[in-house]
Amino acid sequence: MSLYRDEAIILRTQKLGEADRIITLLTREHGRVRGVAKGVRRTMSKFGARLEPGSHVDIQLHKGRTFDTITQVEAINNYGEALTDDYQRWTIASAILETAERFTSQEYEPALQEFQLVVGGMKALAENRYDASLILDAFLLRSLAIGGYAPSTTNCSRCEKPGPHRYFSLVGGGSVCMECRPSASATPAPETLQLLGALLSSDWDVAQASEPRHRREASGLVIAYLQWHLERGLRSLPIVERV
Repeated sequence: MSLYRDEAIILRTQKLGEADRIITLLTREHGRVRGVAKGVRRTMSKFGARLEPGSHVDIQLHKGRTFDTITQVEAINNYGEALTDDYQRWTIASAILETAERFTSQEYEPALQEFQLVVGGMKALAENRYDASLILDAFLLRSLAIGGYAPSTTNCSRCEKPGPHRYFSLVGGGSVCMECRPSASATPAPETLQLLGALLSSDWDVAQASEPRHRREASGLVIAYLQWHLERGLRSLPIVERV
């Protein structure tokens, strides 16, 4: 069908011509889609404010050759608007949206788990439910897990020897034992590995009880592990404010 409707979250916008925008969105049923919002940059646009990054919308599009055309938008939640007054949470939201785009590289390929993860992460940020840095690290770890790259935090990722183990390897898939550890493996604190496991499994009681030094160490491991598997960094990560 040339006309379809879906639930979506706006990942990114780009100017097109004098009055249009290209909207990159992650949908519940159709995966990542790029659509053109015609005339959206004019002051009289009926739905321009609903198509900002971080907006959760009900959207109708017309299938096109290069880009689909957005014909109708109904707001569900404008998470971006709720975060604009908090620099830390807005930069973290930007990192979440960029990560979601990177993990859904194929257009129209269903990515329901990633969609639900993005919506959940943005909602938790907007409600200030947990520490913002923990929300980001949990989102990055779970996106890696959905993509098949979840790091081991207890057993050895190579020989499956029961842990916890002292070493953590980017190339080795996370926690590794003495016999399997590659060169240049990190030696994080046991509490840091416990925190990574808690973020992966949504154990927020353990995560919230963690100490700042273990959170900083965990964040460093998560970012390094993410960049290793993506093979290049995210533009938004350097501007993320960690407290």
